[in-house]
Amino acid sequence: MAVTIRDIHLKTVRQPLRSPFKAVLQQVEEREIILVSVTGDVGDVGYGECVAFETPWYTEETITSCRFVLEQVLVPLLMNKTIGSPQEVWNLFAAVKGNRMAKAAIEMAVWDLFAKQQGEPLWKFIGGSPQPISAGIVVAADPLKIEEQVALAAQSGYRRVKIKIHPDMEVALLKSVIAAFPELQFFADANGSFQKDSFNRLQAFDEVDFALIEQPFGEREWALHAQAKKELKTKICLDESIACLEDVQQMIDQQAGDIVVLKMSRLGGWTEALKVVRLCQTHSIGMWVGGMIEFGVSKAHNLALASLPGIVYPGDFSASQHFWEKDIIDPEITVENGNILLSNRPGIGYRVV
Repeated sequence: MAVTIRDIHLKTVRQPLRSPFKAVLQQVEEREIILVSVTGDVGDVGYGECVAFETPWYTEETITSCRFVLEQVLVPLLMNKTIGSPQEVWNLFAAVKGNRMAKAAIEMAVWDLFAKQQGEPLWKFIGGSPQPISAGIVVAADPLKIEEQVALAAQSGYRRVKIKIHPDMEVALLKSVIAAFPELQFFADANGSFQKDSFNRLQAFDEVDFALIEQPFGEREWALHAQAKKELKTKICLDESIACLEDVQQMIDQQAGDIVVLKMSRLGGWTEALKVVRLCQTHSIGMWVGGMIEFGVSKAHNLALASLPGIVYPGDFSASQHFWEKDIIDPEITVENGNILLSNRPGIGYRVV
């Protein structure tokens, strides 16, 4: 069923986090996003969320650059167009180089709109299944708080904890924390903080008993990642390295990783994300869905993505109250017995407030 795009609205949302989030490259205390709403010709409204950060520490895009590209380039390209499927948005934006986070925000809204027009939950619209989604939490690289944060995660029912690491962290502390919580699955995330001359430090982390180490080296360091995959017993997972389908193929060709983190915003939206999922399924590459310290709209899209076959590792899915005093969706996302239940309402399944 074709849809004519009648209105596209951008709204800035800015809120402080309940507590600061410290990664290797930056500490995030306040989050600003762009909420995108797309209205079709029969009145349904689809929602997307632009999750670029204020500075280019994660990708080259920023919330300011995304706002410019959305307002001046992408919205004019889509406004008043009649499209027969949400995949057509990807083709419509093909002439615009890069700017995948800006593209993702508006493309996600169109996928939500089409699912609502069909009267289906987004997870069903994209071919997912309605099983509960395993929840996972991320704790920052602060040695004074790690054990306390992990204990709180366990008490809150989470089954997976991801710890931000860097070469100077104390391996003995990490071993102690993991040994104290045998019921939890632990990931490590280095955000590319290791280098060739600190490879021996990475080998020390191989003894911690993490289920995987995410992005130990820089995003283009394919040879170092291949060496790590060959020499470490811990699985190597790539995040920042994966910005498109071709990057996944390069990882496979160079045997540079075992697992891929799916981040729709970094990939440019649903169309490219679904291509990546199919390629990973074909080559038996592990997958999980990563978070961006986002609000509920982005998380609702990610929950639908996590419903697809082959995405078996727990993703970055925390309850709304983990980051925010109040989320921008109703009802807010909650974690029960380590899981989040998918909504059966049309589209993303939540009302945007």
